[in-house]
Amino acid sequence: MKLILSLLFCFSTFTGFTQSAFEEGELLNFRIKYGWFNTSKASLEIKKAKLDNEDVFHIIGNGKSVGLLDLFFKVRDRYETYITTQEGEPLKFIRDINEGGHKKHKELFFNHKNNRVKVVDFKHSTTNSFDIKPKTQDMISAFYKLRNTINTDDLKIGQEFYLNMFFDDENYDFKTKFLGYETLETKFGYVACLKFRPYVMADRVFEESESLTFWITADQNKIPIKIEAELAVGSLVAELDEFKGLKYPFRTVRD
Repeated sequence: MKLILSLLFCFSTFTGFTQSAFEEGELLNFRIKYGWFNTSKASLEIKKAKLDNEDVFHIIGNGKSVGLLDLFFKVRDRYETYITTQEGEPLKFIRDINEGGHKKHKELFFNHKNNRVKVVDFKHSTTNSFDIKPKTQDMISAFYKLRNTINTDDLKIGQEFYLNMFFDDENYDFKTKFLGYETLETKFGYVACLKFRPYVMADRVFEESESLTFWITADQNKIPIKIEAELAVGSLVAELDEFKGLKYPFRTVRD
């Protein structure tokens, strides 16, 4: 479940730019299952805000355990990012989580001009600064950067895309590979999707990131429809359960 919650807030990003795929008021709700069991819920919501007198998008991600899992391993995760409205650069990132009693509360402040990030750790009462690479993203901003930059008209199967991300006091290099086109059966009907797999660099070699696969709509919204994580026993699956406030019409191939 933790893998799925993290991936919902950690999509890869692409180079280039297309017209904005989202706007204020968008809300995406997800259902997360292990086998037949509903284990968690997650959501992503976009609001308008001001940060240091600058108009920004304030994006909030929440994840929580449900059902029997909530009795034995309570999860209450909250992620927030403040991004520029034009380039989608993260300015401030908040991670406040409680996963089975394991707690973290950090706030990151990005300075893209100097390629630095300040990390305030409230749990340990520390403040540190780190170097970052140009155009570095946080866990949530990466997903929205993806939606604004992927060009669905020019994708080629096997095409690879790269991302710099700062997470848990470290810089990471990610690669995402486009696997192809697929039509998925969903609660909304059959939806045309784009299929991807993320990889993370380890010892200078890109390796599969926990055997994760994700599908996004092959339309102008480019919202996640399904995420699947293969585990040693079984798999975790997150599926879009509800949406509102999309900038463009949501289309199905057939009911």
